[in-house]
Order: sequence, then C-alpha cells, then structure tokens
Amino acid sequence: MSISAYDFILRRMATILSVAIVTLSAIAAITGILLSFYYEPSAGGAYQSLKWIDSEVTNGALIHSIHDLAGTLLIGTALIQMVVMFLGRQFRSSWLTGWISGILLILTSIGLAWTAIILDWSQEGYWRFRIELSTIEAIPLIGHTLRDILVGGGAVNTTTVEHLYTIHSYLLSAGAIVLAVIHLWGILRQEKEIKGEVASIPELSVQNKAEMT
Repeated sequence: MSISAYDFILRRMATILSVAIVTLSAIAAITGILLSFYYEPSAGGAYQSLKWIDSEVTNGALIHSIHDLAGTLLIGTALIQMVVMFLGRQFRSSWLTGWISGILLILTSIGLAWTAIILDWSQEGYWRFRIELSTIEAIPLIGHTLRDILVGGGAVNTTTVEHLYTIHSYLLSAGAIVLAVIHLWGILRQEKEIKGEVASIPELSVQNKAEMT
C-alpha cells in the first residue's frame, strides 16, 4: 500500500510531536520533583510554600513557571498530534497503540491540570475546585464515592490537598510518563512501515530515504 507525500509529511509530524510529548513530560516531571523539595501539601502551608518558592528559592519562580508551562503545552501538543494523526489517515490496526496511548495521555494530562487546581490553595483555585466538585458529586452512582476519594471524606481541607497531591504527583505523573513513552514507541514502530512505502513516492525518493536511515 502506497502513501502520498501529504500523508508522509503528516506522519513525520506525528513522530516529531511524539518526541515533543515525551520531552514535555520529562520537563514537567523533573521540575515537579524540584518543587516537591519545598512544597508543603497542606491547607495552611501550600500557598505560603509556593510563595516562598517563587520569592526565596534560587530560580524557584522560573522552575514553577516552566512546570506550569510544560503541563499546558503537553495537553496542547497531545491534542494537536491527534488531529495530525487523523488528517494523516492513520486508521489501520498497526496504529492502535498510538491511538489508544495518545487518547489516554490526553485524559491523563487533563487530570494532572485538574488535580493541580487546589494545590496552590489560592482563593481562585479553592472556589473553582468547590464548583467542579459539585459537578462530580452529581454523577449518578459513583459521584459521592469520587468526591470522598478526592476530598478525603469531609470538608475541603488539608486531607484534600494531600489526596490530590498524591494523585497528581505520583499516580497521574507516573501514568503520563509511561503513556508518553508507549505512545512514542507506537509511533516510531510505524517508521519501518513508512520506509517500506516511501519507495512508491517519486518526489520523496532519494533524499527522504537517506534521512530515514
């Protein structure tokens, strides 16, 4: 089965974006670890610890900003890559790993952003979390259970921050890194497929073959 030059370019873009996703995941993880050395996951200490990081820790504000930016770019890059894969008509069964891991990665990245809402214990984050928590609680059958898991049972307090910090820093972060690596592996596996098909594209003959070796 041959591919067009258009499809070839889109598939190469998907590969480049996969590398970017792994890079952003690594940056977010590394900066998150650095922040965790000083962050205090409690209702009374979260805001003050982040304020202290931004003002007193050497390059703390920069690390904090990079962490936030990497998380935001991770979501955007993953969404863009799904669009690129769709436009590249990558629907065959051999792309299943890339599709599934990509979708799960997007959901995990959104989960990371959501669990971070309350971690700074700001007024905006607190009330936004309370509003969205009400939406979660309204989910039939599992709403109350999810609320208890996230909040820790009672009111939104230190236990809530600890629960969300654990979910954010350990469960979702580890999941994002694993999914990013699996996703990249699934995409790179298709490079072999492209190498076999590129011979049928005259305008991509000699030069692109050399680039892929």
